[in-house]
Amino acid sequence: MDALKIPQDIVAIDVHVHPASQEAADSGGEYLQWARRHFKTEVGSVVSLDATAAMYREQRMMCVLLGKDERSNTGLPAIPNDVLAQAVKDHPDTFIGFGAVDPHLGKWAVHEVQRIADLGLRGLKFQPITQGFFPNDEAYYPIYEAAQSLGLTTLFHSGTTGIGAGAPGGMGLRLKYGRPIHLDDVAADFPDLTIIAAHPGWPWTDELLAIAVHKSNVFIDMSGWAPKHFPPLFVQYARTVLQDKMLFGTDWPLLTIERWQAEFAAYDFPAAVVKKIMLENAKRALRLEQ
Repeated sequence: MDALKIPQDIVAIDVHVHPASQEAADSGGEYLQWARRHFKTEVGSVVSLDATAAMYREQRMMCVLLGKDERSNTGLPAIPNDVLAQAVKDHPDTFIGFGAVDPHLGKWAVHEVQRIADLGLRGLKFQPITQGFFPNDEAYYPIYEAAQSLGLTTLFHSGTTGIGAGAPGGMGLRLKYGRPIHLDDVAADFPDLTIIAAHPGWPWTDELLAIAVHKSNVFIDMSGWAPKHFPPLFVQYARTVLQDKMLFGTDWPLLTIERWQAEFAAYDFPAAVVKKIMLENAKRALRLEQ
């Protein structure tokens, strides 16, 4: 996939943003309601994609708009990849789109990866806990083979999740699927596949950091946790060893841009490292030019 030219005035790229449109509300069901309670988010339940684009444009930011397809495990409808593609077409100065496939749908999922690329989307989003699969199960390798051949970036949720958090039995979701070590096999077996591991990976943060140090094709996004709660070693590695591999991400609408920036600023990272985290690393991970 060719590099994408982005506006000169962009100062940051939020690599982890969920649509808050009606399609997203329909795909979230009761799982999303528990997540909102967990995060105590102040964002309303429905925000149009146009309004989301306007919010990021005002901040002089771009964002990665993430798809969702977990129909086999939750029974909820997917966010159509065509909706994401239209949003990118409507707001190319703001949105970078990542589609999604239900990994349990076999050949359909592989064919959909090709269609995602044809739609102009630049990556794939996976949430192993809500989709109910181990990423390193070789049954899903044809999906990664297709993504690698097409130059798509992949983003995998890692660590625990706020989805279903606090509900009886966690609404049946199993955290074992989010353990980062399962991504190590994928990174090793697909060395030309860029992988973004989302979130600090808690309670397996050390495991996630080790993988990112060891595998050049693995990045980490700093979304999903209010920065004031980042594990100390995560902060240390972001400041030093992994300063070229860490990516700004909020998990909006569950965390706001303003809260993330204010709490991250309290760590007083060197300006050069902040620039890498907020923009430069994402340009490499997403194949962008400015």
